[in-house]
Amino acid sequence: MKIGFVGLGDMGRAIVPRLLAAGHAVTGWNRSKGKAESLCKLGMRWAETPREAAREAEAVFSIVTDGEAVKSVALGENGIIAGLRKDAVYLDMSTIAPETSREVAGEFARAGLTMLDAPVSGTTRTLAEGNASLMVGGDKAAFERVQPALLAIGPKVTYIGAQGQAVQIKVALNMALVIQVIGFCEAVALAEKGGVPREVAVNAMLKSVIASPVIAYRAPLILEGRISEATYGNVGLQQKDMLLALDLGRKQGVPVPLGAAANEMLNACRGLGLEEHDFVVVYEVYRRLGGMSK
Repeated sequence: MKIGFVGLGDMGRAIVPRLLAAGHAVTGWNRSKGKAESLCKLGMRWAETPREAAREAEAVFSIVTDGEAVKSVALGENGIIAGLRKDAVYLDMSTIAPETSREVAGEFARAGLTMLDAPVSGTTRTLAEGNASLMVGGDKAAFERVQPALLAIGPKVTYIGAQGQAVQIKVALNMALVIQVIGFCEAVALAEKGGVPREVAVNAMLKSVIASPVIAYRAPLILEGRISEATYGNVGLQQKDMLLALDLGRKQGVPVPLGAAANEMLNACRGLGLEEHDFVVVYEVYRRLGGMSK
């Protein structure tokens, strides 16, 4: 397929090589061209605007930071909407509020165009290992047309339902992920305070019923002293998603007390100047609060 790709941050730079390796022709755009250099060496064509990236594409993907960024690249005279062909499909992979996704999709529908919400669950590591999963909401016939490209990104592709439902579940999923990792950090700190060596505590938990993929690839950051690295998602990025979940809970009348408690630990990280660290740095915050370090 001819594919346009808008947003070449960490995730975009991990996705595009998979599309190229599968034989798709990719034209990409990013606010800063420097992030595209390595991809251009692999065969990606450069576009000067999102509109240009969409012009000849059968499918156009975007993955950017938040709802405002999606509106910026999708709408307007230089946006994807201005270049997308009537028979093409726009898929936004960003984690944004469902109502924002539906608002943007409405603009495309009024222009006689098709948009799907198609968030990806995973990290750059998950993508590289070929284990990422994708969830898709919107017109099912359009989903079926672009499914081959989706399968090139990750093997687990699920059609969720109506427009906005894929990002609904992605926000819920990310909330659960943050709660799980913070719970793991809390448990390791508690065991360590009681005299169990950190390495022993982590090893025991990885062999227990609480083990999961997200804990398996974040645990080494604790053991290897790499909690200052924004390896898979920093505090600020994770809190953006957590706040989306808390807002959905408020609007939909669903209690999310564990999400609220986890968010307070992210606030503590930010208050200590740790916003740019991988959010597993919450382990260090627990240690400080427990009198185990400064």
